[in-house]
Amino acid sequence: MYICIGFLWIEKSYCNMMEELEGKSRRKVAIDIVKANWFAIGLFLAAAVVFLIPYFLIWHDAPLNRLLGYRVNNLVFFIAILVGIVVHELIHGITWACHTGWRSISFGVMWKLLTPYCHCDRPMGIRPYILGALMPCIVLGLLPAIAGVVIGSFPLTVFGIFFIAAAAGDLWMAWLLTKEKADSMILDHPNEAGFYVYE
Repeated sequence: MYICIGFLWIEKSYCNMMEELEGKSRRKVAIDIVKANWFAIGLFLAAAVVFLIPYFLIWHDAPLNRLLGYRVNNLVFFIAILVGIVVHELIHGITWACHTGWRSISFGVMWKLLTPYCHCDRPMGIRPYILGALMPCIVLGLLPAIAGVVIGSFPLTVFGIFFIAAAAGDLWMAWLLTKEKADSMILDHPNEAGFYVYE
């Protein structure tokens, strides 16, 4: 019952929001994929420094020996990365769905870039959009990396570093949103790495 009431409230809020947006101008904001990839590489290196140096200092392992000699099932790690990529998009969808309803969420793959994506076809405020953009980095990146350092798990630390870098585009968009007016409404772009801003 409470779930039904919640969905009805979201639908009513959405209808009211669309009425408010009628007549407002919208502006597209998109990020350059090539630059985003370079940013991801830089972010990966920065995250590696931030997490691997404490890891090696705490657990007293020689970095080169650890990197070359750590025995981990490569297939398991590869599967974990693939599952993580799917979960990354699911986290976007679940977080945004809390504000817009699950029917507004869709998933797919940009085949030209071999990149999975999550799209929300309803506008939302800047804060929920930023939250949805940042959650995969927090859940799959920061938390595993920190946990890996704390418990001494090298694969978990590397997993977290990888997913911090994988969130480079999300972090870039969140940073761009901090420059927008706090009361602006955001609509996720359907086929580009970006969004529309309603002013």
